[in-house]
Amino acid sequence: MRLPNGYGGVVKLSGNRRRPYAARITTGWHVNDLTGKRIQHYQILGYAASRSEALQILAKYNEYPLDADSLKLTFSDIYARWSEEKFPTTSNSNIKGYRAAYAVCEDIADVPFRNLRLDDLQRVVDHCGKNYPTLKKVRVLFNQLYDYAMKHEIVVKDYSEFVNIIKYKDRNPNKANRNRIDPEDIELLWEHKEDRMYQTILMLIYNGVRVSELLDLKKEHVHLEEQYFDVVESKTENGIRKVPIADKVLSFYYGWYNDCSQSEYLIHTLDSEHFTYHNYYLNTFRPLMNRLGIDCTPHCCRHTCISMLADAHVDQTIIKKIVGHSGAMTLTERVYTHLDVQELVQAINLI
Repeated sequence: MRLPNGYGGVVKLSGNRRRPYAARITTGWHVNDLTGKRIQHYQILGYAASRSEALQILAKYNEYPLDADSLKLTFSDIYARWSEEKFPTTSNSNIKGYRAAYAVCEDIADVPFRNLRLDDLQRVVDHCGKNYPTLKKVRVLFNQLYDYAMKHEIVVKDYSEFVNIIKYKDRNPNKANRNRIDPEDIELLWEHKEDRMYQTILMLIYNGVRVSELLDLKKEHVHLEEQYFDVVESKTENGIRKVPIADKVLSFYYGWYNDCSQSEYLIHTLDSEHFTYHNYYLNTFRPLMNRLGIDCTPHCCRHTCISMLADAHVDQTIIKKIVGHSGAMTLTERVYTHLDVQELVQAINLI
């Protein structure tokens, strides 16, 4: 049955997925300068195991439609809006607890809130390496954000109530070493270095940036001759920094920089579009890692870089400068440390 114009649609996605059907709406158009064709922009409303379930998602949306801006609100956006209301009415100790819990959620910060599912929330708990008291704070934060989102009709289902932390009650679920990618797995990744998408994972491991910082990196901020790139936007003040490019992955940067794509971004989709975190994680990172049997998240790449730098006895101040750690530097380190880029390159080349 053909759906009405402007109603939206349902598509079946490629690959072996538990929820292969996507309900989506059109949010705009652009004209391809090369072909002259009009190309639609889509917003995913949700994923489903069957076409009928996806149609129900579409029906709910059309019964209570949201504006396009609400559909794009990320986990980070909801947290910002919620905290603006919540923090003036609560104690400083509670605010510190909420902020600590939010810091654990880096891997889902850029995901549209409506697209989050239980598996995404549970993965934060299972891979964050925190103990039970901290996990309780994380779950409370999930509860609060879903209450806010449902109150404002941004979501219709609360997945936070199903997040399981009980299994971690009597033990620290995964200490820091569980967040680190095993050396054997890194070697396995190197065996696939000719694959451009596997290259992006190795780039993350050997630069220590947040995945959003790499995906948002524009070519104009990459300096190949000097072997560094500028992070010009970050979640923290210390995140604005110069990041060294290790010798062993430099050729990957050259390859992406000099490809025939018209994209302004260094890393981009196969059709030269900007990678969102959600798209990169679900359609690139997770399938590639699953194919090799490696169980980790993009944040594990960042932690692996930090761990390898520490193993190589790189000075802690240099490590903080490379990865842009917030809250970890002393006042002296923040104000008086001026490290030459080549010194950072020498440090990253030790791993």
